[in-house]
Amino acid sequence: MAYLTHFILLLLINLASSQQISNTESSSSTTTNPTTTEDCNNRWIYIRNLPSRFNLDLLTNCSEYPIFDNFCPYLANHGLGQKTHTKSRSWYRTDPLLLELIFHRRILEYPCLTNDPNVANAVFLPYYGAIDSLKYLYGPDVNSSFQHGMGLFDFLQSDEPGIWNRHMGHDHFLVMSRPAWDFSQPLDNDPPIWGTSFLELPEFYNVTVLVPEGRAWPWQEHAVPYPTSFHPPNLACFEAWIQRVRRSRRVSLMLFAGGGGIGASPNIRRSIRTECENANTSMTKDNTGYSQICHIVDCSNGICEHDPIRYMRPMLQATFCLQPQGDTPTRRSTFDAITAGCIPVFFEEMSARSQYRWHLPEEKYPEFSVFIPKEEVVFKGLKILDVLMGIPRSEVRKMRESVIELIPRVMYRRHGSSLGLRTKKDAFDTAIDGALQTIKDKPNDLLEQ
Repeated sequence: MAYLTHFILLLLINLASSQQISNTESSSSTTTNPTTTEDCNNRWIYIRNLPSRFNLDLLTNCSEYPIFDNFCPYLANHGLGQKTHTKSRSWYRTDPLLLELIFHRRILEYPCLTNDPNVANAVFLPYYGAIDSLKYLYGPDVNSSFQHGMGLFDFLQSDEPGIWNRHMGHDHFLVMSRPAWDFSQPLDNDPPIWGTSFLELPEFYNVTVLVPEGRAWPWQEHAVPYPTSFHPPNLACFEAWIQRVRRSRRVSLMLFAGGGGIGASPNIRRSIRTECENANTSMTKDNTGYSQICHIVDCSNGICEHDPIRYMRPMLQATFCLQPQGDTPTRRSTFDAITAGCIPVFFEEMSARSQYRWHLPEEKYPEFSVFIPKEEVVFKGLKILDVLMGIPRSEVRKMRESVIELIPRVMYRRHGSSLGLRTKKDAFDTAIDGALQTIKDKPNDLLEQ
């Protein structure tokens, strides 16, 4: 009975969220936007009106994929999830899968929306593609994964087809909240293997797709930060957090928050765990200046995923946060670390440098991060500790300040945030700028198709 009551409550929250989005969409089409026309030159966005089966209706299936997870508890607050505690103003139990819902809610506040697709510089498709993919990845349609997205394409071709045909989709963009690898199964795979074929469909080759992790070669997808649990509602909350990050005593040299690394086969996570265990028993505060050399936050079996207190407090106390690859090269932990002012340490280029060019400028990586090739650690015996201890303290302070300066660019502020906080471009704003620039940079002969 308790579970049933809980489920009904979550369903009511979901319906309330859906209604609020619908109301916002309606009001945004009738009110006058205070932004001037000059401010919106080359920045107009038209939100394609899609049937709810492509977005909000998909949320009603939140508990239907037990092999994956039940994401019903995280639908509250338009995808930010429930607050970590009742008095929290900025911290939520956010699930990265709901980036599509978060993005949808935020774009309704974008100041340069237009009701006329003919004057739009870009067309946003509010399609929850990653959530829709669950039925192909974990549900009954696993053997028809090549059909993922075809229903959307059929709709775009049949309902006001002129919007799509004007540029054959080159001016369209959408968000998919899973790594691009999950949507990259070749169409000719027989039998099908893992993933859907959305990004392999010729019908969507022209569309710009924002994902939390891209592949190394295709041009149509661009990586954007995973959402963390930090979503401040106003400038005061944001600045209070920045002050806390700056004042925090860094008593640990390095930290690893994650699982894995307990098997016998050589890999970077195993090397990290082994080095941490050895360093903590052989080195002291007297010869390092740190109370703890290496802190491991065990996040096995997903226990940290919706509980930011488990890892954010230790990150606030660490100087360097190690970011080894997991199932895929990127990690949400990278952005948790930046939010905590903890200098990220990468072990391969695809973990960040080759990914988040809009949000983490490639030329500035030496200013805010450390790169140690994983092969040097795993197979050649290079000690992570030696590399990090070799960085002068004065340089470490500069790097930490550079990390703190990145916090606005990697956070997704709360929808309905204060005007003061909106003056700081966040991950959403930067992603919109990147998508608009990408579409603008396409050759004119493509946009004139």
